[in-house]
Amino acid sequence: MRLAIGQFNELDDATLTFGRQLGVTGVQMNTPRLPGDRQWEYEDLLELKQTVERKGMKLEALENVPLSFYNKAMLGIDGRDEQIEHYQTTIRNMGRAGIPILGYHFMPSGVWRTSFATAGRGGAQVSSFDLSQVAPEAPRSAAGNSVAEINAGVKRIIEAGPEEIITEERMWQNYEYFIKAVIPVAEEAGVKLALHPDDPPVDMLGGVARIFKNTDSFKRAMNLADSDAWGLDLCFGSCSSMQGGAENVKELISFFGPLGKIYYVHFRDVQGTVPHFDECFLGEGNYSPAEMIRLLRSTGFDGFILDDHVPEIVGDTPWGHRSRAHAVGYIQGLIAAT
Repeated sequence: MRLAIGQFNELDDATLTFGRQLGVTGVQMNTPRLPGDRQWEYEDLLELKQTVERKGMKLEALENVPLSFYNKAMLGIDGRDEQIEHYQTTIRNMGRAGIPILGYHFMPSGVWRTSFATAGRGGAQVSSFDLSQVAPEAPRSAAGNSVAEINAGVKRIIEAGPEEIITEERMWQNYEYFIKAVIPVAEEAGVKLALHPDDPPVDMLGGVARIFKNTDSFKRAMNLADSDAWGLDLCFGSCSSMQGGAENVKELISFFGPLGKIYYVHFRDVQGTVPHFDECFLGEGNYSPAEMIRLLRSTGFDGFILDDHVPEIVGDTPWGHRSRAHAVGYIQGLIAAT
């Protein structure tokens, strides 16, 4: 069990130095800014890996290709086969470059928040979601609401999608088609695919059903893939915001941990569950962070942990150096104490 820094899309010496100074050994990048509008190339991936290694760290995983790389595959519309072919090539190139994990989600309408300036502890700003503020079943029209204006990726994906509502049944068909096409390639390439829960875990947003919103959905996905290359990017915050809160997080760890299906963890939390929740500092959310670390250890988890989202605190940088240092130190103390 170890920590990584991440949730940035470009490498720079200062950020890597910051991680080393905190005693962090790994790096995760989210949607790295690499050349190519359909796939990632081997040479660019290798350079990323070598840049991290020159700093004495390990590139643990890449999380999320651009939405435009596989939006048609998620939506099940014309052009998905070509996108899947390019996705397969990206997986092969990652394996050749020696990058072991590709994190992904299956949310065509993206991550949604209704505010990024909710008042948290001491006036810190946190993100929040309130389902009453959005129209879940409005397909194209949702691209004009305030949520999509905040998240440009959501707007682009909805505008590229079909006019009709995408049902849960159809989304499951799309996932099965996608995962059965890419899992054999991941096995051959030696790359593990880590599925992120839906965020927020509601039934529908932007006219597109959300299917990864409870424990049973992950069990179903695991059985569909039926592969050692399938596992989870277990985002505690997303799982804590599901119905059941802390108990839901414990259930997921207890079931998937002993199976070796938790490839890495997003260690954050929220206050409340859908339909309304606020992100928060560690230790003031739905679950006990110490209990989750002990539970992870008891299942034999040996992956890496990432702080993921953090509150915006006074005097911080856009990436959140101060807030991330607090989260990293908090998690390091928990690991040392168990």
